[in-house]
Amino acid sequence: MVNTTARAKRRYDLAAPRWGDKMRTLGYYEGYLGFLSSPQRYTDRNMHVVDVGAGTASFAEAWVAIKGPPRELTLLEPSRPMLERGQAALRARGVEPKLVQALLGETDLKPADEVLAAHVIEHCADPLTALRQIHDLLRPGGRLHLVVSKPHWCNAIIWLQWRHRTFRKEEILALVSKAGFGVEQVYSFPSGPPSRTSCGIVAIRKG
Repeated sequence: MVNTTARAKRRYDLAAPRWGDKMRTLGYYEGYLGFLSSPQRYTDRNMHVVDVGAGTASFAEAWVAIKGPPRELTLLEPSRPMLERGQAALRARGVEPKLVQALLGETDLKPADEVLAAHVIEHCADPLTALRQIHDLLRPGGRLHLVVSKPHWCNAIIWLQWRHRTFRKEEILALVSKAGFGVEQVYSFPSGPPSRTSCGIVAIRKG
């Protein structure tokens, strides 16, 4: 997850030791496995995958579990403790990720074939700008696997701590389209907290 304030970064640093376990306990890692297992095109392993706002890399870890190790895996995350825990989780799966400690839009990366972004843009000052920055990370024809927060009373509780946005389905689809993507799939998480808090989208960069 990403936020632009130094105060928020410190909060993520403090949360890092428990974050990965929390993602599993609440069912988000399992939810990401289901999302990435849903019917999609065949994925070649000879690709560069970037996890934007990676946190402790639960989404990237799920990618490796379902798709196998990519040629290159980059974790983009402003919190060093989060990055280090993500690195440890991926090393346990035999993958050595590239770590980039920065906010989205603050650094130049090699073009990506696939971008993962779970609960990121709702923490950005301008979600459309964030989506356009993700668009620019991708090569033409590359895919975005996006998970965003949706309106639900569970997210009202989460908002008290993180002050994030939520998006109605038609709202996020319009933003994704306006950022230059074509939507390929909308995924509904089937159970647990992710079913109440999250919506998944697979989108392709048009040009």
